[in-house]
Amino acid sequence: MNAPITPNAFAKTAAPSADPARVDLLPHELPQAIDWFPQARVLSLDCFDTLLWRDTHAPGDVFTTLPGINPVQRRWAEAIARKVMGFGHNRNEVSIGEIYSQLMPRTPQATRDTAIAAELEAEAQACFAFAPAVELMRRAKARGLQIIIVSDTYLDAPQLRGLIERAAGTEVAALIDRIFVSSAYGQPKALGLYREVLRKLSAKPHEILHIGDNHGADVVGVSAHGVSTLHLKQFSTELTQQLRLEAGIGAMLHPISKAVTAAQPHRAALALALPQQDNAAARLGMAVMGPILTGYDMWLRQEAEALSAKHGGRVHYLFLMRDGWLPMRMHAARGDASSTSFTAHPIEISRFTATAASFTDEAEVTRYCDQEATTLAGSLGRQLLLPAEDLARICDTATHEEACANLRQEMRKTARKRATVAASRAFAKRLIAHVRAVVDPAPGDTLMLVDLGYNGSVQNSIDRVLAEALDVHVAGRYLLLREVNMPGLDKRGFLDVSHYDDFALNALTASASVLEQLCTTGMGSVIDYTEAGDPIRRTNDISPEQAAIRQAVQEGAIAFAHAQPHATLRGDCGRDPVDLWRQATTSAMARLMFMPLDHELAVIQGFEHEVNLGSMEHRALFDPALARTGLRQQGLFYLNSSERMYLPAELKGEGLAPRLTVLAMRRFGLPFSFADFTDKTVELPVIFADNQTNGVFEQTIAASATHDGFYVAAVPMGEARYGVALRLGAKFEWVELDSVRIMPQADFLSEHLPFVERHITPEPLLEGIERVTPRLLRCHNEAGFLMVNPPAQVARREPLILLVAFRPLTDD
Repeated sequence: MNAPITPNAFAKTAAPSADPARVDLLPHELPQAIDWFPQARVLSLDCFDTLLWRDTHAPGDVFTTLPGINPVQRRWAEAIARKVMGFGHNRNEVSIGEIYSQLMPRTPQATRDTAIAAELEAEAQACFAFAPAVELMRRAKARGLQIIIVSDTYLDAPQLRGLIERAAGTEVAALIDRIFVSSAYGQPKALGLYREVLRKLSAKPHEILHIGDNHGADVVGVSAHGVSTLHLKQFSTELTQQLRLEAGIGAMLHPISKAVTAAQPHRAALALALPQQDNAAARLGMAVMGPILTGYDMWLRQEAEALSAKHGGRVHYLFLMRDGWLPMRMHAARGDASSTSFTAHPIEISRFTATAASFTDEAEVTRYCDQEATTLAGSLGRQLLLPAEDLARICDTATHEEACANLRQEMRKTARKRATVAASRAFAKRLIAHVRAVVDPAPGDTLMLVDLGYNGSVQNSIDRVLAEALDVHVAGRYLLLREVNMPGLDKRGFLDVSHYDDFALNALTASASVLEQLCTTGMGSVIDYTEAGDPIRRTNDISPEQAAIRQAVQEGAIAFAHAQPHATLRGDCGRDPVDLWRQATTSAMARLMFMPLDHELAVIQGFEHEVNLGSMEHRALFDPALARTGLRQQGLFYLNSSERMYLPAELKGEGLAPRLTVLAMRRFGLPFSFADFTDKTVELPVIFADNQTNGVFEQTIAASATHDGFYVAAVPMGEARYGVALRLGAKFEWVELDSVRIMPQADFLSEHLPFVERHITPEPLLEGIERVTPRLLRCHNEAGFLMVNPPAQVARREPLILLVAFRPLTDD
């Protein structure tokens, strides 16, 4: 059972006075509603989504948990039962017994009764009492009011009362004087059920206040009988869409099995708290980050208990800064662990410092150099602790490739490797001093590294160093873990391979930057330590505006943590909530990453992301203009090859299809090629001028449809051999020209973007074509063409391709 509810949990200000014209009632206003109707002698409440709420998106989501019955069968049986009773018995409502008669027509009654009992148990597991509604009932009882439940349901009155006792507790059920259900009268509230209710009551209609969540049934259907009514408006339009998208994406991530695929245990807390929050950034934190990190913290507490039981000693939560900042604050907001065997600390160990402390011998240096061969030479050299003057000399070259080659050659020298090992050992001593200064663990204790994830790279580098230097057990517990190798360390994730397949986990990390930016703290990233263990941080030059927005988002998440215990009252079902919150967390994360909403993107539209590799590089978190260009130039294939940090945010405004395509491709690892994404082409004559033979010939190519009416003409140029003239005038009069690019042919159709951008943007020559605006071309005759000469290649020789993206505006 939850702690008693206090009035202050539901409203920050006094409730508004009664307004005869007012219909909608916000969830946090429920306890005060009885004060607006002093003439009321009876409080009448709808049951489902008013008194009893579910941990699921929709009522039918509970059907996925029924033993031996799938949701389609259950829904079909109810539809047939309603059809039969409507035509044959002139009844608009059915009972659960009549539903199961259709579902199991040839089974003994005892078997049906067992199946019905299983459904009632499933409902009891999914349901809870909405705490503001219970507080309203308590206040009504204190005033001497009679309390009745009037529900449109296929359950009978004893079954519904039993469900309330199981889900909400006997105390809540004892507040209810009478229960009226539509299945007993054959008609719902919208078709006259309340007429039968009034016949059974001694009160007059104007002495009754009825509250429910369904406007048609609870307001229109009940007020027609002269009863005062209020419509409980559970969610705003924005939150309704968010929850709907979470449920839809959850269906793609979770298998249709005996688990609720649309788990939403956060609905009640959001309904209670979100309307009281008027700051857009705080609303984002409350609606998204709060639910995500609540489930994570529940699991962390279970893991700490398990580690304590297994290894003994004290378990120290070490929240890795900087991304562990908001998880640490959520842990504190949700209350300290009950056991004195746990402590929580912020610890500053970055991927850079962990790696710098990990080079215990020359073999480790060689292994790391081989593994990071494609990393920019400057970043790799700093990570290998090369002196600044040596690194400047090595990188003082014309190209990235030459700098990388110079660094690889330098790191083959024994003396250089030995210098890195010596510098790394000294670095490790300073890092250990930092850990001692923050935690000072005793031998045999457990250091539980807490971070968002996703590979546990810090733990991979520092696990052995910490364990040997401090005589402790090291464990990593991450929000999401999808390891790229098998280091054999004590690692687990709230979301990991024991719950999700590799494709699902990879999909959840594709846009992880947005999660990191909302969880991080304003301090600069640690790059070294003093001999005493004090962190030496890089300057944090994220804008003050971004820092202020992030702070507001985090305050919203903390507000969710405070509101969540006050939203629900549960009975004796005793279900472990962690699995339920795990599914909700997954759906909420995926929804933010793949289906961000306009009001969310408006909050973070100016965010920059800091690349934490010991560099000072910042990148815009998302740029819609780049995605629009990519779609026009490559179509939906761009989604498969793009390595943008927050691609779905950049696709906002391009319709649902591109974002849904991104989700499907990454969720299921779909092996689609460019040809699979286009089924429309336009033939275009092209003139080739061969620079080697001075010959000229004409061919017809097929320009492929990309996006928003654009096409891309992909024309081979050999190894800078051919000049190309596209005869646009032969097909069109007006053309919008998006771009003209030359790039290596291999790059165009690659599933992975090259490390360095290698395309050229030539200035085309126009003949018989007028450039009306920078993008708008008018072809004056059929001979009009766009000409591009081959470039003078300065890098290695390789086949090139000319890409012209255009949109025909009129046909000839």
